[in-house]
Amino acid sequence: MKKLMVIILLIGAASYGTAQNQSSSYPVYSGKDLGLTYSPTAATFKIWAPTATAAKLNLYKSDMGGNAIRSINLSKGENGVWYITVTENLKNSYYTFQVHIGNAWSEEVVDPYAKACGTNGLRAQVIDLKETNPIGWAGDKSPNFSSANKQTDAIIYELHVRDASIHTSSGIKNKGKYLGLAEVGTKNSAGLTTGLSHIKELGVTHVHLLPFYDYNSVDETKSEVQYNWGYDPVNYNIPEGSYSTNPADGKVRIKELKELIKTMHSNGLRIIMDVVYNHTALTKNANFNILVPDYYYRKRADGSFSDASSCGNETASDNAMFQKFMIESVVYWVNEYHIDGFRFDLMGIHDIETMNLISDTLRKIKPSIVLYGEGWTSSSSPLPDEKRALKRNAAQLNGIAVFSDDMRDGIKGSVFNINDRGFATGQIENSESVKFGIVAAGKHPQINYSKVNYSKEPYTASPAGLINYADCHDNNILWDKIELSFKDASVAERTKMHELAYAIVLTAQGASFLHAGTEFLRTKNGVENSFDKGDIVNSINWDLKTQNNASYTFIKSLIQIRRAHPAFRMQTAQQIAAHLNFEKNLPTGIIAYTINGAAVGDRWKKIWVAYNGKQTPQTISLPKGTWKVGLSSKGSSKSANNYTLAGSSAVILYGE
Repeated sequence: MKKLMVIILLIGAASYGTAQNQSSSYPVYSGKDLGLTYSPTAATFKIWAPTATAAKLNLYKSDMGGNAIRSINLSKGENGVWYITVTENLKNSYYTFQVHIGNAWSEEVVDPYAKACGTNGLRAQVIDLKETNPIGWAGDKSPNFSSANKQTDAIIYELHVRDASIHTSSGIKNKGKYLGLAEVGTKNSAGLTTGLSHIKELGVTHVHLLPFYDYNSVDETKSEVQYNWGYDPVNYNIPEGSYSTNPADGKVRIKELKELIKTMHSNGLRIIMDVVYNHTALTKNANFNILVPDYYYRKRADGSFSDASSCGNETASDNAMFQKFMIESVVYWVNEYHIDGFRFDLMGIHDIETMNLISDTLRKIKPSIVLYGEGWTSSSSPLPDEKRALKRNAAQLNGIAVFSDDMRDGIKGSVFNINDRGFATGQIENSESVKFGIVAAGKHPQINYSKVNYSKEPYTASPAGLINYADCHDNNILWDKIELSFKDASVAERTKMHELAYAIVLTAQGASFLHAGTEFLRTKNGVENSFDKGDIVNSINWDLKTQNNASYTFIKSLIQIRRAHPAFRMQTAQQIAAHLNFEKNLPTGIIAYTINGAAVGDRWKKIWVAYNGKQTPQTISLPKGTWKVGLSSKGSSKSANNYTLAGSSAVILYGE
């Protein structure tokens, strides 16, 4: 055993805003070096455990099984930190910590700040991160997704890593893996593109990947036969091992994820990471809670764990050390992995101050970062509503968008009532909710807010504050929702409704969001919330692209139009209120509006958009002027001064 050298460190004062500790007795550590700092000559380990009376480091040769090759006592520093510097090269060793609290030693724990781990995240690993960089990584750059990198220019494609490649029709070799999604030139049985090449061809700007941090629900020794979405975090700063070719070696999962990101970037696509800081997979036995019992979680008045996530706990972003953790975690992903954006699960659990600090910090590093989240919770929280990043408080968020459930359910009906329908499926009473989404949930003189389904007043400060969508991984996918809620409709009728839904999403103001495969009518066979239902339900059948190529072409064309025309991506609520004008005195079931394209720098000087929510054709008068067809649903037609919209259809006309 080589000589151990302990270095005493001076610990600074608190930082990261004014978040309050759960108890004034908890000190705050401001240093940015918690976890492991590695070099070939020394490894420094630091944990924050202010209530511990002792702490120790356990070193292992392997990632699972066997006894520790040695245990080393840590020294107590200031502000709750325990530390040790081992003056030897520990590269590729595995390690855990234990803390002595009360009268007993804790079970072994992985430090929350760990950057690498072995199988199932049971032990952290000492690695040299430079060895995880693929060839060309130093030159990897995020592609521009618009001339100005505005959040409203984002067209987001939500995808699960495994779903993308696991189906036999994918033509992908590394099925279910990071490397599978990094394969290019793959094709289905008819020779149409699949996987990454398909996404590039579709024309979206960002790929939102469902959680790919290290999560709890898949045993990485049995990952071929297990499935989960991954909304149960364990090690926040480490990639999930089941998507790698070797989960035992922490370097492999990191390098393969970086290879995926580099390949995405080189193909003009940006990566958004789905993050779940609002709860942890475990509660009492979570890494956080073992190190500092109860501190990282909100508690009810009776002392029990609060559960706004409906997953057993909710984290306390308003406590200084968890606020610090969240900020440093997202910064790490941006700096080390070149991540281009974050989607925050149940963002309504987090406090507004923390979310704004995250936004401000990240935009100093990457001004074009895309940030958005769910502006709601699953249950009640002890943190007052006015302090939380809820949808109703969206105007207080700095450049962070919220999902529009108003638009989502306005289009297709309530996700909580399978029989409920929306505007696109013939329930034309939902038209005002759709119009509210079209103006990005902002202030507009022509919206009757009393008729909007959920929100009776505007809640965004600008269109950058809203994500418009028709479906996502949660609840029933759009094709299934239409089929389940409108059982009497034919396949052809349902197809038209599906295309109408996406025409609304892709022409509305704000940012646009698509669920993977929905562009060619993906189905999950009616299974709702398929988080653990396996590949037979969740895998993307790429042969549907051949079967439903007309729908794919229609949605691809909508994306092309959106990207080419800034009139669909206005930057301020004032522009929308001034230059987007809804037509009056229309037949029931028609929404139509004009956009003054010239006023927002569009080469289409004037634009006319219309949707027919009824299943029967309707004819309406066109505004004065000469109009050309930009995009039209099948069966619609233009005459001199009128336009006949087929049932369940959309049209875009323009004048130059």
